[in-house]
Amino acid sequence: MKPVSKLALIAAALLTTAAAPVAPPPIEGFGDAIHHWQNRNGKSYARYAESDVTAIADNILLLQHDNGGWIENRDPLRILSDAEKAEALKDKSSPNFSFDNRNIYTQVDYLMRAHSLTGKAAYREAALKGLELILSQQVATCGGWPHSVPSKTTYHDKITMADEVTSGNLRLLRHISIGDYPFDKIETSWRERAKAALTKGDACLLKLQIRQNGQLTGWAGQYDPVTLAPVKGRSFELISIVSQESVENVRYLMSIPNPSLEVIASVEGAVAWFQRSAITGKRLETFALPAPVKYDYHTATTDNRLIDDPNAPLLWARFYDIGDNSVILANRDGVRVRDYADIHPERRSGYGWYGTWAQSLISVEYPRWKKRITPPM
Repeated sequence: MKPVSKLALIAAALLTTAAAPVAPPPIEGFGDAIHHWQNRNGKSYARYAESDVTAIADNILLLQHDNGGWIENRDPLRILSDAEKAEALKDKSSPNFSFDNRNIYTQVDYLMRAHSLTGKAAYREAALKGLELILSQQVATCGGWPHSVPSKTTYHDKITMADEVTSGNLRLLRHISIGDYPFDKIETSWRERAKAALTKGDACLLKLQIRQNGQLTGWAGQYDPVTLAPVKGRSFELISIVSQESVENVRYLMSIPNPSLEVIASVEGAVAWFQRSAITGKRLETFALPAPVKYDYHTATTDNRLIDDPNAPLLWARFYDIGDNSVILANRDGVRVRDYADIHPERRSGYGWYGTWAQSLISVEYPRWKKRITPPM
């Protein structure tokens, strides 16, 4: 669950209403997966051009498991060797799949767009197979989605807000339910099922919004699927309100054409929380290391530090305490620390503890939304 805020915006933009395009489907929705693949494997490998829709869609077909899902963090533009293709065919029977890092709903959208452009029936069939998986994996108790199946950690089976797992699926279902391109020609039965899941998911999103002293705030990264209580993610992702994912939840809620009073209250409460929680006078500075440092999940060439700067833009911590709204920082041992400098360099260079995630939301997007929903006098 790594923060890639720009990619999150692009992934959401993939699912916007539009007329059938002539250009190839955008691949920015896979940006997070590509980023993680290249972090582990480097960038020196052959890739298809973005315009080669058939090759990319065929890759996505090959990597799809028989259950309709995909493993996260694969580059769909990578040109596979014969041996890799054979391995992918062997893996098709694997039960594993993940919604992490904006996965599955992105492939469904791309394949349906590829079908619209090429007319290849296999792309449509694979997209609907993925959609069937999304619908089947909605958590019965509330309407969100798990991180990964089958669960291999303490958090994989939890209702997940991190990395737009729930908001990304809801955004897809909303576009399907109203027949937006590229889902404008699918059967009514699919739209009806998408609408039912969407209604349940929207209610879940509103239900799980955290309150502090009676005031609506943001959302936790994960929730227990039975008790619906906030829970921790990875060892350093303690129970908290998560700012980046809360921004994406608000963006999703603001995309609803005719929001209910409850949705409006949710957005208003979250925006007020972002305004209260903004950090002023501090800037996150990135500086080069004397030499690259190889870690298990990435190679660091830079490190980060917080410095005083009275002219710095507003900054937000990734995690805030549910009780007192203080900033939460922790290392891989799960122990909370007081200062950013106390975070191990591996986690400072490999994780986004601070960011400007809510800046555009509160200064541009929220005022625009407010104007849209406010009836003229």
